[in-house]
Amino acid sequence: MPTPPTAARLTAASFTDGERIGSYIASVYALGAPLGERYSADPEGCQPLVSLARGATPHTPVAEVNRGLADAEETYGSTVAVQLRSYAAHGAAGVLGALRAAGRQCADGFTEDRGLVRARYLSVETADAPGLGDEAAAYRFTILDVQGKAKFYEYLTVVRIGACTLSFRAETTDGEDIGGVPDEIVRAQWEKFHAAG
Repeated sequence: MPTPPTAARLTAASFTDGERIGSYIASVYALGAPLGERYSADPEGCQPLVSLARGATPHTPVAEVNRGLADAEETYGSTVAVQLRSYAAHGAAGVLGALRAAGRQCADGFTEDRGLVRARYLSVETADAPGLGDEAAAYRFTILDVQGKAKFYEYLTVVRIGACTLSFRAETTDGEDIGGVPDEIVRAQWEKFHAAG
């Protein structure tokens, strides 16, 4: 079984700080990572839809690299969290399996606990997944804000390439439905990953 990519290899395959992809600009998270271990789901089986951080599935990442992208042309535009992870043995395939199981189990919604606040996912729908990698899954979330007044939408796309996953989570701050993770970001990251070997 090949050795899974290290953090250094994932870093070489990820977006660089200040890199531009269309109207989006990439950045390195200064502190920690987005959607980390403090984000949890109730029921617990929905956890992969909230965060694929350590403990979300039985498959623990060997290495992880996180990037954020923001639409530079919109004050309240969309943002995309991009996370590259590598796994030992068949862990990456197991993660996609756990994600799909959560999508089926939690289609009618669940609660996300963010430590101090809770948000209600009203529905989980499958979305169009890109035809990239060994397999891919995509979801559209309808979420009630923490005040229980307004709906907003998030999208999650996860692509598996061998022992690695490329995860993309898109959201907006204005409540608009952007229709999915921007394809230009998914394909640009895929191409960088492929080029890095």
